[in-house]
Amino acid sequence: MRATILHEAGDVRVEDAPDPVIEQPTDAVVRTVRSCVCGSDLHPFHSLPAADGPTPMGHEFIGVVEELGSEVTGLNRGDLVVSPFAFADNTCEYCREGLHTSCPKGGWYGAGGIGGAQAEAVRVPQAQGTLVKLPTGVDSALLPSLLTLADVYGTGYHAAKQARVREGDTVTVIGDGAVGLLAVLSAKQLGAERIILMGRHKDRTDLGRFFGATDVIAERGEEGIAKLRDLTGGHGTRAVLEAVGHMPAYEMAVGVVRPGGVISRVGVPQYEDAPVGFGSLFGPNITLTGGPAPVRAYIDELLPAVLDGAVDPGRVFDRTVSLEEVPDGYRAMDRREALKVMIAF
Repeated sequence: MRATILHEAGDVRVEDAPDPVIEQPTDAVVRTVRSCVCGSDLHPFHSLPAADGPTPMGHEFIGVVEELGSEVTGLNRGDLVVSPFAFADNTCEYCREGLHTSCPKGGWYGAGGIGGAQAEAVRVPQAQGTLVKLPTGVDSALLPSLLTLADVYGTGYHAAKQARVREGDTVTVIGDGAVGLLAVLSAKQLGAERIILMGRHKDRTDLGRFFGATDVIAERGEEGIAKLRDLTGGHGTRAVLEAVGHMPAYEMAVGVVRPGGVISRVGVPQYEDAPVGFGSLFGPNITLTGGPAPVRAYIDELLPAVLDGAVDPGRVFDRTVSLEEVPDGYRAMDRREALKVMIAF
């Protein structure tokens, strides 16, 4: 098969790779129909040492089941399925608590995982607990929105849920990437009355307004913090959803959260030292939460609104490429020429 392989920072290629096969009786092999490039894929694209490559890329996909291990039930060959970016058995104590990303039998696709989803086929461990059958065909116009259930929509929703966004809330969302925009949508779904989006790319923040943002702040750093506090009577907001993962975004989150509030981080942190002491979080009783989204816990909840058209999270895809064009997709996202690139097979 053909698959996307990152050799070192900046060097991503589409190459021949071994076809995936059933290795465990709990596996499935899925032929990829749609995949995409994630903002988190850009982290190794920027920094992977040659000594750590080559590594397969991609962790979001929709596909058709082609093979099933002997212990997999509830799925059939030919089913169209979506996979969360982290596989899990969906039965352990962590999964039952909605924490699928901590499943002892679980793991990841893509960089550092078992194999990449930016490829013609994927081996899915723990297939019965991981894959969700979709009641649509491979030619459905809903495929872009359904694909967001693999990661970005569930991750944005996780940010809002961890921040305990509730009816009538005022919420800050930091970051106008795909996750940040779908965090806006998620906060709106959970009843937020006012959603302040901190982002500086107008085409993206316009989409944020479509998803429910009531205010946009383009300024960064102390200037952005001051403007948000001015908008909120000097207080800041109780819920702050940080969807970037870089230190300046975290520092803005600390700057705009009100006493007693919650900072919910879902941007993969690209830093080790974050202020959590008396003057930053401890003194004003601020909660710091977030983490890798247990997307499988949210798919059943989010799927109906996608199917009936009540929400359209697939609007975050603004460019579609073939598998062979994936390196161009990485470069487009890296240059901010594309918000999120979908791969059609």
